[in-house]
This record gives sequence, structure tokens and C-alpha cells, in this order.
Amino acid sequence: MTGRFRTASGGRIDRSKALRFTFNGVSYTGFDGDTLASALLANGVHLLGRSFKYHRPRGIVATGAEEPNSMVQLGEGATTEPNIRATQISLYDGLAASSVNVWPSVNFDISAVNGLFAKIMTAGFYNKTFMWPRSMWMKLYEPVIRRAAGWGKAPTSGDPDIYDHMHLHTDVMIVGGGPAGLMAALAAGRAGARVLLVDEQSEFGGSLLSQNIQIAAKDGADWIAAAIEELNAMPDVTLLSRSTTFGYYDHNYLCVLEQKTDHLPASERKGKVRQRVWHVRAGHVVLATGAHERPLVFADNDRPGIMLAGAIGTYVNRYGVLPGRKMVLFTNNDSAYAAALDLKAAGGEVVAIIDYRTGVSGALVEQAREQGIEILEGHAITGTKGGKRVRAVEVRSIQKGAKVYTSAAREIECDLVAMSGGWSPVVHLFSQSQGKLEYDDEKACFLPGKALQKLEVAGALAGQFTLKDCLAGGYKAGADAARATGFTPKRKPAAPEIDEPEALAIEPYWIVPGARPVGEGMAKHFVDLQNDTTAADIELAVREGFESVEHIKRYTLTGFGTDQGKTSNINALAILSGILDKPIPKVGTTTFRPPYTPVSYGALAGRNLGDWSDPVRVTSIHDWHVENGALFENVGQWKRPWYFPKAGETMQDALNRECRAVRNGVGVLDASTLGKIDIRGKDAAEFLNRIYTNAWVKLGIGRVRYGLMCHEDGMVFDDGTTARLSDDRFLMTTTTGGAAGVLDWLEEYLQTEWPELEVYCTSVTEQWATVSITGPKAGALLAKIAPQMDLSHENFPFLSFKEGVVAGIDARVFRISFTGELTYEINVPWTCGLALWKAVMAAGEEFGITPYGTETMHILRAEKGFIIVGQETDGTTTPQDLGMDWIVSKKKPDFVGNRSFTRSDTARPDRKQLVGLLTDKPDDILPEGAQLVFDPNAAKPMPMVGHVTSSYHSATLGRSIALALVKGGHNRKGEKIFAPLEDKTVTAEIVDPVFYDKEGERLNG
Repeated sequence: MTGRFRTASGGRIDRSKALRFTFNGVSYTGFDGDTLASALLANGVHLLGRSFKYHRPRGIVATGAEEPNSMVQLGEGATTEPNIRATQISLYDGLAASSVNVWPSVNFDISAVNGLFAKIMTAGFYNKTFMWPRSMWMKLYEPVIRRAAGWGKAPTSGDPDIYDHMHLHTDVMIVGGGPAGLMAALAAGRAGARVLLVDEQSEFGGSLLSQNIQIAAKDGADWIAAAIEELNAMPDVTLLSRSTTFGYYDHNYLCVLEQKTDHLPASERKGKVRQRVWHVRAGHVVLATGAHERPLVFADNDRPGIMLAGAIGTYVNRYGVLPGRKMVLFTNNDSAYAAALDLKAAGGEVVAIIDYRTGVSGALVEQAREQGIEILEGHAITGTKGGKRVRAVEVRSIQKGAKVYTSAAREIECDLVAMSGGWSPVVHLFSQSQGKLEYDDEKACFLPGKALQKLEVAGALAGQFTLKDCLAGGYKAGADAARATGFTPKRKPAAPEIDEPEALAIEPYWIVPGARPVGEGMAKHFVDLQNDTTAADIELAVREGFESVEHIKRYTLTGFGTDQGKTSNINALAILSGILDKPIPKVGTTTFRPPYTPVSYGALAGRNLGDWSDPVRVTSIHDWHVENGALFENVGQWKRPWYFPKAGETMQDALNRECRAVRNGVGVLDASTLGKIDIRGKDAAEFLNRIYTNAWVKLGIGRVRYGLMCHEDGMVFDDGTTARLSDDRFLMTTTTGGAAGVLDWLEEYLQTEWPELEVYCTSVTEQWATVSITGPKAGALLAKIAPQMDLSHENFPFLSFKEGVVAGIDARVFRISFTGELTYEINVPWTCGLALWKAVMAAGEEFGITPYGTETMHILRAEKGFIIVGQETDGTTTPQDLGMDWIVSKKKPDFVGNRSFTRSDTARPDRKQLVGLLTDKPDDILPEGAQLVFDPNAAKPMPMVGHVTSSYHSATLGRSIALALVKGGHNRKGEKIFAPLEDKTVTAEIVDPVFYDKEGERLNG
């Protein structure tokens, strides 16, 4: 189809380059420079989708990121993208797009029947409706809601595109390439600063691209071209178009998404970077992000063909498109009159201008009168008519203060309605930077107030709504930013002569009554078009007790969605202000969070895809494990040997063999992955005394102690052993997966709670390789490779360490045990790990040495009742729950978590406590995570009294064993407990969690 709504000339499109595209399977033609939205309008396509809840027909409202309606599914197959705004899609040859949230088609959507139930589908509808009967939730309610939820469809195959990350330090970063941003860049660039100028559009110029205006006797387009030419000639200026700054974080750290090839046909993108995320650290920032026009809230203001007035000017002047042929304009400010003049100059008809104000005047108003356009002052649109496109409006004279307009109605036929409720500065990034907003009554908008970071604001963002003020404000902001980063700005140039109308004159008008009160009848006053939120929904929320703006947002969905309320937030706040009878500043604003616009996961990941999505960490002995057939499990980022199967062995066969080797001879484990933290400083002992639950001040040099750490709530956080290397130095070990979290936690306390302590923590996990030999023959093996070391129990007792030479390598040997057997953990420099391992294997050959993995380690420790943090604990487990009261000091004045142990809840006798389980049938192995009950015949749902935390077959004991957390378990030993499984119920006896060597006699070999 051809562009029957395309103007004969004009616009910034290349009419010599026609592009073919499809929408909903129908083929159309557009031009290079079009967006999908402008090309569809040029072809007379106004119905693009359906609304979220009521599935009402929806069309294009705006021109950019503020567009709430026109989300489409772009592309096909692996490259398909859901929920992309048609207003932000650059047209390319072969583009294929379709409507989302419609079935079977956008023209006939069965879900439009929802509109008949609008009276009950109000705010909080789901919360209030799907509560009874409870049995229907899983069977009916949830499946139906899930099927109805969402917009487009995510691709089902891997992303074939390429994404990049870049890092950049710059003196001055300018966000926004409109007139203010360009002037700021010129000022900072001329001062010699390194400048980064970022703009989300395909070309710089901002609002100038949509206006016919002269600057210093030049066309706006020529002025833009001259500015870009000068900036490109500056060696330290970087220009990024098609780039959106989506996040503003602490210390002037900003993130930018650059769309490098999204505007190219799929065939030309192959092998090229599609998008790039820039991580920018700026000395000073200039925000020149402009303003978004606000819609007006009147009855049925959502029909296709109802658009923002500024968007009309953009489509006419920039894209050479008539969004309609017969327009009615509704406004409360002067700026909207430009849209009427632009449309009329392009060949369209302006039937009438409906102005809420009275006594209107000004250059634009007079031009409209000179053009013979009827202006209805003191009037408002109180209703619209049409189905899939607006065809008429109902106009009445206003009656200020009235909730219902009873004045005579006049119907005006039209196919296009332009509306303007004023302008809202784009404060999102300023708010993300933690800047404070201030409400300006005269301009009826929130403006940036106090900034907390090193930044300037300029242009419409700063309330500078005339072009002259934008240019002046932009230059000043750029010069101030350059000065703040150590550069001397050039003398300010003379202000250019600009022929433009007077500044914006606005009379706020937040909600237009109709012939019936808001919320009555079938008419709807939409506030948030994307989420189908109406003024009546906000009124209902207040009646139901929600008065906080944050509560209103969540209860009514105002400001949710992909547009994040860019056109709706201020209207919603103002309506809430009127209902509560509070000034708008007192109502406050919702929180603007990153990202400013949606960012794909692919862009955030960059090239860190597949195996690169997370670092893989391996020990210095890893290659030996691979060569000897180890199977691995992931523990955090580490690859740890899981077990070492021999030919023909099942997993259980291998585990049985490894366990017997440790209990009867000697086994060897690669324990290099355990977290190791070097803690030193004159207050190191006192620091550990506060961190651990047991006492540490008197620990002797050369000795080791096991410790538990708790969070402030008294719940176990991590465990491990710590050795005292000298008076002021300790070596702490942590769980493999918890090492980073423990280090962060230690640093947090040192920096925020106890900054007076002189303590320094350093991760040394990858500085030391650890080989653990364990079993009754471990001492004999170590004696062979460390002949100079005294291994007698008197001189090398349990929980101590020695330094010496092992297999010709300087080593530190710890006598600790996680198996209950005689164990030596040998620490050597990381690069010597493999040499030590091979020496141990060679020396242990005569003892039948057997390498074992983490699964065998788990079985061995479970036989002894030793815990694994994160398996026997879940963030709600205290030391007392674990039967480890002995490790909680009663003498220390304080330690982290101490106060929580005095809470009555912590001492409750029915808390879940660690116990052992022995199944009645020794071969029954309980599944880990199995739910436990005391009465298997209780009515469903049965009260769950605990769960299995660890469960194994023990080759040593010849039966299954399990550990579990059971309510009041410590006092229920000897009782029966039951695990109702899918196919049977397993009965077990509650026993002590130590199954093997209760007296601990095997620790000495």
C-alpha cells in the first residue's frame, strides 16, 4: 500500500529511498528516515493494538519514549523482540511487525468483551475477586490469569545477536542532543574539555527537528548541521546518537545503551554488534533531557486518532505525514496552537481549537485566528465518539468547580484530536541521581531542585521552555560543567536572534467532567493509557484507604509498564491532590528508577554469554582430576570433584568405595576452594571475638578454633576454622560458596560499625592450594613426605598447625577434621598444589590412597553429624537449633547476634531443631527436602513439622542415614516421624545426629 496520508513535500525523510515493510501481515511502503509509527500513519493505519485490561482499540499518541500505546512484536524467529514502541523503531527494508495482546486479530479481539465488565474490573480487581473458593486458585484462576497476562512473546531460542560493553571516562557528559544539549557541548568543547554528548534519536537536534524556526537567520536544520560539524572537528568530543542514557548512579556513573545496527535490515546486521552498553564515569554531567507533553484527561480520551499536539507537529514537519485530515485541538496552553498551524499549512483542516482558558492571546493564538480557525474559549471536550478511530467529539462550555457539565453539548466531526495539558520536564535521570524535585505552580510541573551529584540542568528540563532560554541555559550549563572540571570556558557568544512566540502560558486542567460524574456510565477518563487506569480507579483507591502516592501507584498500576508513566504520572498526582485536597507538592512523587527505558538482557550481558556468563574457577590440581575421570559439581563458581568413578561403577559404588577408603585407610581431597581470609592488625583478636559466637581473645599462637558466625538476628551465617598465626594475624577459612559474602560482611562491620578497630582483611583463597589427607593411615603417609615434622599427638594436637617442609615444599599443615578421622590439611603456594598432590598420591600408594570428592565428604561429615551451612541451615537456624549451644559464649560481653538469643522466639521449644533420622527400612533413602509430619493420617493439608536436610546411604553403617530439622526435635528422640512421598510413606525414628564414633576416638588415628 502507498502512503495516502503522506504530504507532497517536506520532512526529513529521503523520498528517493522507498522501504517495504509489513504490519500484521499486510505490506506497506515507507521512506528512509521514517519510524514504524510515522510510516503506518502515512499509510492510514491508526489502529495498532489493544489496551491491557479492557482490550480497547488503541493507536499512536506520541513520537518517542513517552508513547504508551503502540507496542509491537518486531521481527521473527530467534531475533523477534516483544513490546517495542513503534515510535522508536527506525524503518528498514523488510521490517516485519505485528500487534501484541490481541486474539485473533487487532481488528477483532475477543477479549474486548472485558469492556462489558468494566464496572467490576476496577482497581484491585484481581486481589478482591480471586479469593474464594481457595480450591479454584490452582485449577482455574491462576492458569487463566497467567494466560491473559503479558504483552508480546519472548523468543524461544538463543539470541544470535552480538552485544558489546565499553568503558569511558570523560570530563563532561551531556545527556540530550536538543538545542540546550548542543549548546552545552559547544561550550564545554570550546573550553577544551573531553565531552560526551548522548541522544536517543537517530540524529541530533531534538525539538528543532520538528519545528520550522529560524536561528540567527538560519533554518533550524542548518544551525544543527553547523553545530554538529564544529563538534565533530573537536578531537576530544564524542557524539553518540541512537543512544539512551538509562541509568544514573552514584559518583557520576551513568550507563548508556547504544543501538548500533537496530536500524539496519537483518541481512546487514549479521556479524555486526547490535547494541553496546557504555559504562561512563563523568567528572561533571549536564542533563538536557527536555520535556514530555501531557495528555488531557477527558471522557474516552483513548480512541485511535487522539494524539499529543506536539506529536502532530513532529509527524507533519519531520516525517511529512498528516496524522489526520480533519483535526480538533484541545489545550490549556499556547504551545499546542503550533500543531494546528502546522497541520493546516500541510493541507489538513483544523475544524476548531477548544481552549480551556478564557481571554487567550499571544502570537500563536492570533496566527490561528488569522487562518480562520474557530477558537472556542472556555470550552472543553467532554466526550468522544468512534470505534477503531475517533470520528467526533462532544464539546461543552466549562463550568468551573462543577463535577458534571450541564451546558449544551456540541458535536464536532473529526478524524484527529490533538491534546495538550502542558509539559512535564523529563526529570527521571535527575531523580535517579538522588536529586530533589520542586513543584512550580506557574509552569504546572516538577522541576529539578537540589542536586546531590556534580551536575547541571538545562533546557526544558530546567523549565526553560522558549528556544532562546534553552540556548542560553545550555551554553551556561556547559560552561559551568567545564569550569568545574578545571577548564576555562570561552567568552559567552552573543545570543542569536530567534523569531519565536512568547513563553508557555498554561492554566492547569487535570480532569474534565462530562455529562455524568467521573466513573458513572460507560465513559472512561483514562489517566494511564498503557495500564487502563482511569480517574475513577484513583478515586476508588482513595476511598479504600490508599492515600500514599506509592500505594496508589501499586494499587491502580499507574506508572507501571514499559513507559513508566511518562505521560500519566503528573496527571495522576494532580488528580490525587484534588481528591485529598492537598497541594501537589505535599502529595509527592513516585520514585524514578533505572532503566529509563527497557534494556534487553542481551545488552546487559554483553559478550558474557553461554559458558562465559559466570567465571569458572578451578584449582591448580584441576587437570589431574580431569585426567583421572572425576565428575564435577559447581560450588559457587568453583568446579569441585564430585566423585571419582572407576570403570563399571555406579555412582553409589564409587561413593561406597571412597568412604571405606577413608574410614579404613587414607583418602585425599582437594580442599583448595575453601575460602581463606587473611586478617591482621592489632585489634584482630578483638574483632574475631565480636564476629564469632565463641571466644577468641585467648587463642594461642599455633592453635586453631572452629567458629560460627551469626547475623544480627542470631541466625547462622557461615562457619569454619580460624588459626592464629601471630599476635596480630589470623587465617580464617569459610565455606567455598560463602567466601565472598563473608569478606563483604567483615568489611561492612569494620567500615560502618567498628571503624575504630585497626583490622585489615585480605582474600587469599587463590594464594594457597590445600590438600587434605584423612583416615587412620594419614599420619603414616605424612611422615613419609614430611620426615622433619614431629607428628606426635603431644606436639601436634588436634586443632593446631605447624609450619615446615612437605614433599620439598614450604607448607603450613593444619590438624583439623571434617570427617571425624585423623586429618591433616596441607597448605602450599597455589602454584605448588599439583606437585604436592602428585607427591601425596605417590607416597600413599602403599596405603591404598584413594582420591574422593565432595559427595563422599558430605557422607562422611553426615555420619559424624557435622553441619553444612546452607544445607542444615536456611537463614532461620540458630546455633541452639543445631544443638551447638556449646559454641555460644556465655562470658563475652557481646558479639553479633548475641542480643537475639535472648528473644523468647529464639528459645521456643518447638523451633525446628537438628536431629538424625533412621528409616525403619535401612534401604529407604529419604529424598533431601522431603516434608515431615507426625501424623501421616492427618487431614490434608497435613501440618508440616520439618524437612530432611541431608540424606545418604552410609557404606560404613550399612544403611541409610539422614539429618533433618524437626519442630521440637531435641525432645522427641526415640519417636517416629513420617515422610509422605508421592508413592509411599516412609517411617523413621528420630535419633541423635551423630551416627558414628560418638566419643570421637578416631580423631587420633
